[in-house]
Amino acid sequence: MTELASSGQLRAGFVRWALVTVPGIVLLGFISGMMAGSGPGNAWFDSLVKPSLYPPPQVFGIVWTVLYILMGVAFAMVLSARGAWWRGRAAIAFLFQLALNLAWTPVFFAQHQITAALVLIVVLDLAVILTIWLFRRVRPVAAWLMLPYLAWILFATALNWQFLRANPQADGQQVSGAAQRIEL
Repeated sequence: MTELASSGQLRAGFVRWALVTVPGIVLLGFISGMMAGSGPGNAWFDSLVKPSLYPPPQVFGIVWTVLYILMGVAFAMVLSARGAWWRGRAAIAFLFQLALNLAWTPVFFAQHQITAALVLIVVLDLAVILTIWLFRRVRPVAAWLMLPYLAWILFATALNWQFLRANPQADGQQVSGAAQRIEL
């Protein structure tokens, strides 16, 4: 085949990828959060002293949904760039950072490991920076779409650190969430 793909064919390739990547990434994020019992309603998390940076809990669901959609679109842009030299490396970097992202929630909320979650999110920060750098080489717009995600996880890194500072005794602590009966 010696002809280049038409712009319509390129758009169709992107749309096909986006129909898989966007709902897939949103679904994976939702499953990770649900399985880990993230956010309010988690007895251990509810018992933590909340840092001053901590936004209202409903913000997290909205922000993560938007970020996962942007990530899915950016990933679809890269995957649809057939023949791009950096495409494979960019896809692997994206999947690696996504795995780190999805692992953070159970480490923090289910295992109550604030220090381990902080280490994990710092590695995630670096992986996202690498992913953005590689995306820029394939599709610059895809790199731009990842910048709000980078900003949010850098904020989340600062928040994770503040949770550790405010709650050093809670790192690794197990809380059952069961009611406690006290007799007088």
